Amino acid sequence: MRDLANDRSLLSINSMTVKPWSLEQLVEGCTRAGISAISPWRDIVQACGLPRAAKLIRDHGMTVTGLCRGGMFPAADEAGRRAALDDNTRAVDEAAAIGARCLVLVVGGLPKGSRDIFGARQQVREGLAALLPHARAANVPLAIEPLHPMYAADRACLNTLAQANDLCDELGEGTGVAIDVYHVWWDPQLHEQIARAAGRILAYHVNDWLVPTTDLLLDRGMMGDGIIDLRAIRTTVEAAGYRGHCEVEILSAKTWWKRDPDEVLRTCIERHQSVV
Repeated sequence: MRDLANDRSLLSINSMTVKPWSLEQLVEGCTRAGISAISPWRDIVQACGLPRAAKLIRDHGMTVTGLCRGGMFPAADEAGRRAALDDNTRAVDEAAAIGARCLVLVVGGLPKGSRDIFGARQQVREGLAALLPHARAANVPLAIEPLHPMYAADRACLNTLAQANDLCDELGEGTGVAIDVYHVWWDPQLHEQIARAAGRILAYHVNDWLVPTTDLLLDRGMMGDGIIDLRAIRTTVEAAGYRGHCEVEILSAKTWWKRDPDEVLRTCIERHQSVV
């Protein structure tokens, strides 16, 4: 396992961790902190303007470990599915423009009024297959991120790394997985499926699961404040050949979003070195 104790070069900051920073603030704040990798969400890239965002990132020498997010493929009708594909095509273009190493996909849940989760998963397969030729041409790998089952209805009907691996097997070149410990730590097949994902782990997201968790979306913990065995998971991820960044993605309305983002970055650095 790699030694992170004195190495922040493998630390990436997801923009959600330092909300409400803009892209400009994210880049400048990470530069001040000696962090050279980021993973922005599309809203702040769009607010900056794509040409300016690309220049800002390039001028600061930032690595973009991923762009968040594409996906949300299922829809109640053909017009909705076409709109989703159009939006994902734009997301691929945005990722290419800022030099992102992958486009992270939150695939989507049940269409409004539907109870057919199997049909939703089929729509995800079809949406990915339709998007792949454009993604391959743009050289933007698609990182399929399984989300915790609590999000199956509204955010992601793919909930295990096994399901994501199955899709990668089916769709082939240009697909991979994003492993977020918040979503997969509980899975009894986790270590087996991480090993199966060797060669296609495109992103690795770190944070922690608090006990109690007071909000399933907006109460993620800082690494070391919860119950996830972060070292064990990273050991398995790296044994599978992953040599990329550890990306901190913490959605925390009641705690970390209320603090000075510079303080949040300092804490991320310390926990990256001591806990991750």
